[in-house]
Amino acid sequence: MRALSGILLALGIGAVTGLGLTAASVGRGTGAGTLRIGPWLASPKAGTIDADPYARAVSARLGTLPIALADGLALLADSDSQGAAIDGRCTYLVSGAMPPARYWTLAATGPDFRPLVHESVRQVFTSYEIVRHGDRPLDILLAPEARAGNWLPSGGAPTLRLVLRLYDTPIATTISSGTVLPTITRVSCP
Repeated sequence: MRALSGILLALGIGAVTGLGLTAASVGRGTGAGTLRIGPWLASPKAGTIDADPYARAVSARLGTLPIALADGLALLADSDSQGAAIDGRCTYLVSGAMPPARYWTLAATGPDFRPLVHESVRQVFTSYEIVRHGDRPLDILLAPEARAGNWLPSGGAPTLRLVLRLYDTPIATTISSGTVLPTITRVSCP
């Protein structure tokens, strides 16, 4: 009887540990094939048959459909370029060169990928709507209050995620740690 209870205890500990580690892996990350480039995370194989099981589990848990590699690439940022978590109550500047793409979108979402603001307010910036200033790099302000120029509302959410989607882009298959992506800089915080 004592041996049976020891075996059951060992199996229970093993099951709890295994399930806990799997839940932590799926809950925080986007899979083993994730590439970090500054503040941005990319999972180029997430929409392919070569996607690792953790990336598939994250997509299933969130109910999201990853972009197929031939269609484009999705990049996520939970932190700014200094490594601090993005706080929607603060103002950030997303600036720099955008990788080549036929079309791109930049959205501020909650950790569950849902919009943070009402549908009557801008929820996403697109490459067709951006106001450009000559040859200067891209500048988008992420802030809770309206701003002049390229303003993306954050909704004042304490935690948020930026999602940059690049459609029909050559970097989907060649992305590396040397790929140049926009920076995310905290401008001010109340």
